[in-house]
Amino acid sequence: MARSSATDVIPQLQKLLGREGVLSDPADLVVYDCDGLTIEKRRPEAVVFPTTTEATAEVVRLCNRHEIPLVVRGAGTSLAGGCVPIGGGLVVSLTRMRRILEISLRDRMAVVESGVLNLQLARALAGTGFHFAPDPSSQTACTIGGNVATNAGGPHTLKYGVTVNHVLGIEAVLGDGTIVRLGPVFDRAALDLTGVIVGSEGTLAIVTKVWVRLTRDPQDYRTVRVVFESLDDASAAVSDIIAAGIVPAAMELMDRGILAAVDEAYHFGFPTDAEAIAVIELDGLKAGLDEQLTRVAAICQRHNAREVLQAATADERALLWKCRKMAVGAVGRISPSYIIQDGVVPRTRLPEIIRQITRISAKHGIRIVNVAHAGDGNVHPILLFDERDRDSVRRALAAGKELLEQCIACGGSITAEHGIGIEKIGLMETLFGKENLEVMGRLRDALNPAARLGLGKVLPSPDAPKILETVGTCQALP
Repeated sequence: MARSSATDVIPQLQKLLGREGVLSDPADLVVYDCDGLTIEKRRPEAVVFPTTTEATAEVVRLCNRHEIPLVVRGAGTSLAGGCVPIGGGLVVSLTRMRRILEISLRDRMAVVESGVLNLQLARALAGTGFHFAPDPSSQTACTIGGNVATNAGGPHTLKYGVTVNHVLGIEAVLGDGTIVRLGPVFDRAALDLTGVIVGSEGTLAIVTKVWVRLTRDPQDYRTVRVVFESLDDASAAVSDIIAAGIVPAAMELMDRGILAAVDEAYHFGFPTDAEAIAVIELDGLKAGLDEQLTRVAAICQRHNAREVLQAATADERALLWKCRKMAVGAVGRISPSYIIQDGVVPRTRLPEIIRQITRISAKHGIRIVNVAHAGDGNVHPILLFDERDRDSVRRALAAGKELLEQCIACGGSITAEHGIGIEKIGLMETLFGKENLEVMGRLRDALNPAARLGLGKVLPSPDAPKILETVGTCQALP
């Protein structure tokens, strides 16, 4: 059967999901033409909202019969074009699958549908003595399904690990419409198929239900704000803290460029002349935390820390974390457009990549401000530009590409938590050899035989636009 347009099967989709479960009006579809990577916009032919795994499977089977590509979408907070329908077709939104099905404190496990917000689960667990450890900066809006798709991290993954470390099992729909349940498994003794699907960005399966591991709340915290005279000093201090055998719950960096915007938005009272600020949090048993904090402070002071100020109350700690997690949103105060990059390097190479970011900013004439999950070498340089200016966009994309190339040169990777999506496909052949990519392709073909799930995402293919190399297909440009 020749490929149909998604608009051709709207009556059948409405029969499956009801009229309220299908969007096809162009005015409604505009909302779904991009994710956080706003420079690449592709409008879907339709958007559907299944509310069960079985309904999702029926949608996949219908699309297979008519050769219609599908892209799965959560809250749309992803930052690499992962839910942009570059091949046309259908967007499958899981945001109406938002039930917390079970919380078992005895088993240290919760069962949730993919559309459950990360913050929704956090609030449901408040007061129980347990929490779901992955805490992306988009925690207030992102979904658990989206966290699974991109293997999301967050500030506290330095100590607790990324999403894959907290997923016990999944229920998912494969590319041919087959429903599979993997787990829950509390002690993996066989092939980790769940781990294969977590982080596959919707190219292997549509995850509809997740069994997540719950982590006991720490007994106490010590959270400090450290003011440094330079980013180089700050990054060197972070590296030395880890080298000293101390593993904080989190170590985050913000540079002077972003601090002014954050302070204007949230009025925390950051020093206006600070070149860099580190937010460092220690947690665990109360006994011993003060000793650890003394050691951390001493290391910071050896690297020219001007001030080490401890959050005195729970409210001060919460505000400090709000400033860090909402920092990217505050960038809108200083630039009309921005790209937040996501690369990772070995911790010992953090000072080097920070210096490279400064060099790349000057070379391309693009202002770059920095936030980072510095403790695990994950940098998030934010490139400021004006998408109304074609040359500004070109220079921003060129700077972003060079920045990621430098991450590879430092022995790192082109993503730690945002994923590949469509943004970074052009660098996959630089990061991985041909043989590795062929193995990944064979795995995708086994679970998604027609490659209609996530068409043109993650792996190099003729359908994958290399937007880090060209803006010729960018519909956001005038």
